[in-house]
Amino acid sequence: MRYSLLGRSGLRVSKLALGTMTFGTATQWSRSEEECRPVFDAYVEAGGNFIDTANIYTGGESEKMIGRFIAPDRHRFVVATKYANAAPGRGDPNEAGVHRKSLTRSLDDSLKRLGTDYIDLYIVHWWDFTTPVEEVQRALTDAVSAGKILHIGLSDVPAWVVSRAQAFHDLRGLAPISCMQLEYSLVQRSIEREHIPLAQAHDIGIMAWSPLAGGLLSGKYTGGAAAGDVGPRRMDSMRLQPLDARNRAIATTVGDIARDLGVAPSQVALAWIIARGAIPIVGATKIAQIKENLAAATLQLPQEAMTCLHAASAFDAGHPYSMLAWDMPITLGYGGMFNQIDIPHFPPHDFGSGAPE
Repeated sequence: MRYSLLGRSGLRVSKLALGTMTFGTATQWSRSEEECRPVFDAYVEAGGNFIDTANIYTGGESEKMIGRFIAPDRHRFVVATKYANAAPGRGDPNEAGVHRKSLTRSLDDSLKRLGTDYIDLYIVHWWDFTTPVEEVQRALTDAVSAGKILHIGLSDVPAWVVSRAQAFHDLRGLAPISCMQLEYSLVQRSIEREHIPLAQAHDIGIMAWSPLAGGLLSGKYTGGAAAGDVGPRRMDSMRLQPLDARNRAIATTVGDIARDLGVAPSQVALAWIIARGAIPIVGATKIAQIKENLAAATLQLPQEAMTCLHAASAFDAGHPYSMLAWDMPITLGYGGMFNQIDIPHFPPHDFGSGAPE
């Protein structure tokens, strides 16, 4: 296993995180402890140390199960969990949301379920658009000061929220953002517009959820009729990316490259994300599946494969990026000297077309 530093935190985490959304028995897609334990053990035996869960996963069962699994060697693991969501039906408007009351209650409940006195990475699960950014940041900072959490992150939030939160760190000494958790895959690359440049500017780590686009990039949905009957219905029920012509073409390209390299399609898709500097969150229901995914941590994709994948997964960058990729702004903006100026970290000229950086 190879490890990465999680943003500017200095925290050493596995190149792949173990996703535990299915750990439990509360949903149709979840699994019992007897089924999950071998997957967890295989991940740990391979050197994995980064575990991702949330207070809402399988009604809290996921956190309880992870707590039992890590108990014999708690300090070896980097545990990430999230707050902001709550199951409907209790009639309590403050049970969900990102405000201080919700955070305080959710954090204490997660600590109890995990059976630990601190959480390594505490993540805001989504943005409620009602709570001031500073309130969230101060509440998280207080929890850090109390020793209940070590690092903080933001998931599924607009880039401006992350930027504002980071500004509160820079100007007022509040806790820095160590990580963003966002959907990212060859199928869904939209975070390359704002979030990835923001992460590079402030040295914020990125965790990629749904790195295989709900299994679409694993080969199971493009490998023939036998694989397609059950898959699309599951994908639709989980509101993942559609199995349309564009995404089929991307999956086919992944499969072709995998065949040429003699590896699994999932390994190609995950290795692409790792090469982009993000940490994919991988879930599994079988030992063979987690072992297959873990092999991506050491897979080095050749430049030709990267170029092909970028081209196949091209997306519309939208304004102003699509305009700024025209020859005229580049020519005028640099007085005709663009090709003679060495500019580190300059975005691709044809932004959105998938050109490699």
